[in-house]
Amino acid sequence: MLLRYFYDQKLAQASYFVGCQETGEAIVVDPARDVEPYLEAAEAEGMRIIGAAETHIHADFVSGARELAERTGATLYLSDAGDPAWKYRYTGQYRHVPLHDEDLFMVGNLRFEALHTPGHTPEHIALLVTDTAGADRPMGLFSGDFVFVGDVGRPDLLEKAARVANTAEKGARQMFHSLQRFKELPDYLQLWPGHGAGSACGKALGAVPSSTVGYEKMFNWALSQTSEEAFVRELLAGQPEPPRYFAMMKRVNQEGPPVLHRLPLPEHLPFNRLASALQEKVMIVDSRRRGDFAAGHIPGTINIPHNNSFINWAGWLVDYDRPFYLIASHQNAAQVARDLAAIGLDNVAGYFDVPAVESWAENGYPVQSYDVITPPEIGDRALRGEVTFVDVRNQSEWDEGHIPGARHIMLGYLNSQVGEIPTDKPVVVVCQSGNRSAIGASILQARGILAVANLMGGMRDWKAAGLPMS
Repeated sequence: MLLRYFYDQKLAQASYFVGCQETGEAIVVDPARDVEPYLEAAEAEGMRIIGAAETHIHADFVSGARELAERTGATLYLSDAGDPAWKYRYTGQYRHVPLHDEDLFMVGNLRFEALHTPGHTPEHIALLVTDTAGADRPMGLFSGDFVFVGDVGRPDLLEKAARVANTAEKGARQMFHSLQRFKELPDYLQLWPGHGAGSACGKALGAVPSSTVGYEKMFNWALSQTSEEAFVRELLAGQPEPPRYFAMMKRVNQEGPPVLHRLPLPEHLPFNRLASALQEKVMIVDSRRRGDFAAGHIPGTINIPHNNSFINWAGWLVDYDRPFYLIASHQNAAQVARDLAAIGLDNVAGYFDVPAVESWAENGYPVQSYDVITPPEIGDRALRGEVTFVDVRNQSEWDEGHIPGARHIMLGYLNSQVGEIPTDKPVVVVCQSGNRSAIGASILQARGILAVANLMGGMRDWKAAGLPMS
């Protein structure tokens, strides 16, 4: 058995290339939309990808299963368990095997067994794998979004993101019972989860890429719970707000994502198109670092720095139904577009390179900036009530403590709630460290609130400075 691990840092998403060296056949478990790495791995190992499997209908990225079926003729191994409303709708176009609990299938000498593990989603399955060439018992479990390192999948996404009423508690109870079955698995099994730290599919995922069933039985909080009622309460409490794009991903992956054949390369647009793009009031996303944007940017643009949080905030803030433009370096534009395609934001109308910002000013157009201040610098003015604080953190962070008198608007909702912010005083945007608040400051300026500042160091440094808390 050959196992290759692929990890997308920006999505905190893991996928797996699993091959049988005796027969040269391979399968990809939970493939990402960019299938080139799997094709390259197959070529390097002298293998053929004959299958693609998914543990569930994903909400946080566009699946590459259909792309692999198109590119390689791979058979699709997809769940047919759970709620009739949550079944794949495109599989009739391809060779596919609908999987139910305890169904078996072979890839060369590798035997896979599907375990129906509802909770995160009704149709969720995990996959046990046995290398029958040398063993009669399984080696490990591809757990998808069922069991992570240190955590389990959240059950509230259908209700919060897809707006399917009364499913969160039901999912939590299903998860409790699925975990009882997990506890019966042998301790020696390796555990290969679908996500790591930073994913919004759980609230406390560990950063270690793999674990064992035995280790999770000892140290995973969810597996220590013996009371169903207590487990349900704890699992549902404090879950982060699901990104707005999750609902779109559910629909796309259920109906079948568009086949790309190759990832998009955005068109490089000349400087003279920039003014007309702004007049059209089309969104322009500046992907530069927050400090560069704060020092000088084109009015009306918003800043989502191209870092590990880029995909998450693009999914929250960019409209799927309208074309949009990018500001990015020549070297980085293709990667930015690939990251956007990972969550189905394919409608990039083109990009302007970074020197366009300098050219904008050189041609006599206005350039904006915003102030970057620290808690000690703003503390006295804050105590005198001379500024309006807008806290863009998650609800759970806000509940743990905030600046007295601050307004709480989670960053993902800021664009739709700008009208609720008073403008009679300068506005200071706050998060935990200064990263999310930088995005927030750009949104407020783009929406016409010019007297805005970013609180660098955020609540972390506010607390360290001993300033008042509520």
